[in-house]
Parts: sequence; structure tokens; C-alpha cells
Amino acid sequence: MPDDRTLSRRDALKLALLGLGGLAWRPWPRWLARRDRGWWPFVGLARITIADVPLHSQPDLRSPRVVSLARDTVVRILEEVHSPAGPPTNPRWYRVPGGFLHTAYTQRVAVRFNRVPVAVPEGGRPAEVTVPFTQSWQRLPDGSRRPLYRLYYGSVHWVVDVRLGDAQEPLYVIDDDLIGTRYEVFAPHLRMIPKEEMTPLSPAVPPGAKSLEVDLAAQQVIAYEGGREVRRMSISSGIPSDLPTDNGVPTRTPSGRFRIFHKYPSRHMGNGDLTSALEAYELPGVPWVSFFVDTGVAFHGTYWHDNFGKPMSHGCVNMRNEDARWVFRWSTPTYEPFALTARGNGTRVWVHE
Repeated sequence: MPDDRTLSRRDALKLALLGLGGLAWRPWPRWLARRDRGWWPFVGLARITIADVPLHSQPDLRSPRVVSLARDTVVRILEEVHSPAGPPTNPRWYRVPGGFLHTAYTQRVAVRFNRVPVAVPEGGRPAEVTVPFTQSWQRLPDGSRRPLYRLYYGSVHWVVDVRLGDAQEPLYVIDDDLIGTRYEVFAPHLRMIPKEEMTPLSPAVPPGAKSLEVDLAAQQVIAYEGGREVRRMSISSGIPSDLPTDNGVPTRTPSGRFRIFHKYPSRHMGNGDLTSALEAYELPGVPWVSFFVDTGVAFHGTYWHDNFGKPMSHGCVNMRNEDARWVFRWSTPTYEPFALTARGNGTRVWVHE
């Protein structure tokens, strides 16, 4: 006969989540609440996205370097500056404590904890990271864990389960689409994406009336409905080189006329190595992916740079996450929420110089 004092796994998880909820939703401290009265010590946070980013004395790449900032350093943004010193394709700088930081290799981030459900619906759900970064861990056959990928703010991952960790902390189990393995991450660092945030935009517009123009010279994507411009977005296309990469495909974004044929809310892009090395070419959780060339070229969100207006990619069309999500929802074929693929006679895409 079971002991009435014994907690089931679900009961234990409920108690863990209730205890965490008090921490995750604790009111802001008084000094943060002063924002309502027009005072705020900084306007946002930025994460450094590569190994070595210089902090300059002035918003000018020719000005003296004050210090070098390491990957994943999170700095306070005191002010955003558009510098007359450029660079011309991206003159945006951040004034931060100690100097000025060019935005090219930064990511705007926030810190937000989330409530965690007791169970994940069958088939899983996409969830986005809402902290600057969080560590994932692979569970080994002997029950031990080893560090795997670092997951970054705004990346989206396919969550298939929720469980308690060794210290009774709530963990999400992520199913990796590229390497076919699963790993765990601290659940309050991810937000489950509700269905209403993935439903189609402009569904009354006939699919044949929607089209996307990719202007490689201007580094812009323009969306049209019946020939009328409805949205213009800054991008970073493929680096203009005809030399093949490791997979034999040039980094230049191909010109021509195409159609969107696959959509995924999340894709792991890279070499597919099981590693925790930060310098490895691994981009798990690339968000809001809309494929339009069968070699793997797609529109997608970007969390590893903020240098839009200049070619930066290995062939895909890098977009700000909010723009990639808009294309994902607006274009056809319509994505069936929480299905992994979508097929059909999709939105026309015209890529030109």
C-alpha cells in the first residue's frame, strides 16, 4: 500500500514550480520602479557575441581601444548613438560604462524568468530563451551530465518534456532536430510560445498576391501584397564569394526566382558536433526559418550579430528575429501551428543584385 506522504513525480514538480514562481515573479526593487517617474539607469542590455570586441573611447572605429570585451559579456546600454563616423552600412553605436561599443557583434537582450507548466503537450512545443544565455546539459547513460550548447536570447527550441533535475530544479528537455539527441536546460529561462503568436498574418490576402523581393545591393527585403509594399526589412545576405564552403555551396545568396517551401520555428544550423566549445560552428535554435532554395537557403532570425545592412551569412538571409517571425507568419504555405513542416505552392521570392 503506498504511503500517503509520498509525493508523485507530478506533485513534486508542482511544488518545485510553485516555489520557483515566488522568485521568478518577485516585484521589481524600488530603484527599478523609479523608471515610472522618468528615471532609469540604463536603456537596455547587450550581449557580446564573438570572442573579442573592442570598447572605443569615441563612437569611431579609429578611436583608441579602451578595453576588449569577451564573448557573452553583458553590458548596460546607456544610450544608442548614430555616429557620423560610421561605418556607413551600420552607424549604430552604444554608449556603455567606460566607452562606446559598435553594435555589429552585439545582441540586445533582457532578463525574464517564466512560469513552467507541469507537463508539455504531446508532440512538444517551441519555446524561446528569455535571458542573455543559458547552459544546456546532455544526460549520459550512467545518469551523469555533461555541458553541451549555450543557448542564447531569442533562440527557439523544441521542448518535449519537463522534469526535475538532481537538485529538484525544473528542467525542459529539448529535442535537437539536427543531431537527433536530447538535452536539458533550466526551464524558467525559456518561454513557451503560444499558438496565437504563430497564426497566419493577412490570411484574407490571396496567397498568389503575396511576394518577397530580396535586394542584395540595398540589403533589404520588401514584402508586397498585390504589388503594394507592406513591409521593408534590413537584412544581412550571404557574403559575396563564389568559393564553396565545407558543404560545397558558395556563401553568396543565389539570385533568381524561388518559392518558400518549408518552414520551421526552430532549426539547429552548423556542423552538428556534440560540443560545448563556444567557438564551434553550432547555431542551435535558429528561429523562424523559411526555406526558399533547396540547397538550404532561408530567411531566418539571427542572434549572433546586429550588423544588418551588410552581408554576413553563409548564404541565408539573416533577419532581426521580429522580422523573421513576421515573414514566417505572413508568407505561405501557411504553417500549421506545432507541426514541424509545411509544404505547398509558397510565396514567391525574387532575389536580385
